[in-house]
Amino acid sequence: MNVTRNDDYHALLARHDAMRLRRRLLAPAPQPPEPLPYDGAADQRLIAAHLHLVTPLDELIAHLYEVMFRRRPALRSLFPDSMAFQQEHLEAAFRHLIEHLYRPDEVAATFRQLGRDHRKLGVRPAHYASFEEALREALRRCAGPQWPAEAEQAWLRMLRFAVGAMTDGADAALAEPPCWQALVVGHERRRPDLAVLHLRTSEPYPYQAGQHGALESPLLPRAWRQYSMAGAPRPDDVLEFHVRRTGPGGVSEALVEHTGVGDMLRLGPAGGTATLDADLSRDVLLVAGGTGLAQAKALVQELAARPQPPHTARLFVGARTRSDLYDLEWLGELQQRRPWLRVVPVVGDIAEAVGRHGGWSEYVAYVSGPPAMVRATARRLTGLGLPAARIRHDALPEAGRIG
Repeated sequence: MNVTRNDDYHALLARHDAMRLRRRLLAPAPQPPEPLPYDGAADQRLIAAHLHLVTPLDELIAHLYEVMFRRRPALRSLFPDSMAFQQEHLEAAFRHLIEHLYRPDEVAATFRQLGRDHRKLGVRPAHYASFEEALREALRRCAGPQWPAEAEQAWLRMLRFAVGAMTDGADAALAEPPCWQALVVGHERRRPDLAVLHLRTSEPYPYQAGQHGALESPLLPRAWRQYSMAGAPRPDDVLEFHVRRTGPGGVSEALVEHTGVGDMLRLGPAGGTATLDADLSRDVLLVAGGTGLAQAKALVQELAARPQPPHTARLFVGARTRSDLYDLEWLGELQQRRPWLRVVPVVGDIAEAVGRHGGWSEYVAYVSGPPAMVRATARRLTGLGLPAARIRHDALPEAGRIG
């Protein structure tokens, strides 16, 4: 599918969604019956008992996409040219499902957000049916003759539960755009491998401080990467993103090296739950590694705008080397203007530095940055007596393999 045909496809979907929303507003559909409870724990036991037959998951997923594109060649145009990131993303989603299936309410909330986010890709309910067909064949191919029917049915029930939540999330978002057009109004290099982008959206973009959105460059159609908004919402609809180039040929390189003022990007809907409580009454600990500073910056801005800022807030900003630290001047000015805020730059192991300061058991913590750093910091904080429920961070890919 060329760019014109792809634009035509998304325009057709937008008209279809607009008609569905109009029909809903004019003649609200009757409420569907309450769904039967899903016994995720039972399916989790079945899947885990036979997981060795279909792992490693990356091989299962490679088979799945091969089958789906062979059976439905037109679906290939919905995916980026390189499938590597997509396959990693699906593997992380399968891991999350399998490991959390005993908490179906939590899984449903995660996948409702995923369904809302997938609207920008042009995914429709019929595509999920093709995905299920391909998964069934891939499971059988990987497992061979030992594959029991009850394990296959557990996988399909798990998938249908997740897809049902995604469909609900997409339907609930019909009143908002699948994505926002965003004009680049600022592009500043903070380091050779890091740029700060300022974008102005064509219409208001709803989000909360601490959330993230996915960006797409026209240089890499259908390849989306998530970045935290580096600021609380502004009346001029300008958003700030911190992007570090992570490798050649990817979205980060396109945004850092080949994007400039006047370019147009696309921005997916906001997601993430590492946001401030409305009635926050505790002192705040912010731990940011690398470009995790973006999320911390947004949270500090919202704290500063509140009628009652916290009595104390501590912001630890970490990097591997001193040259990797950036925006130090801004951080110093920020601390001078906020008597309740103390900024602690850290070179090296930030989890260790946070642990040395200690005394965090009565705080609420927000941790952002590379997944390994977030995990290490969360472990250190729980070891120091801070309850896990008061350590906020976005969902992370599971470490290691299952089974």
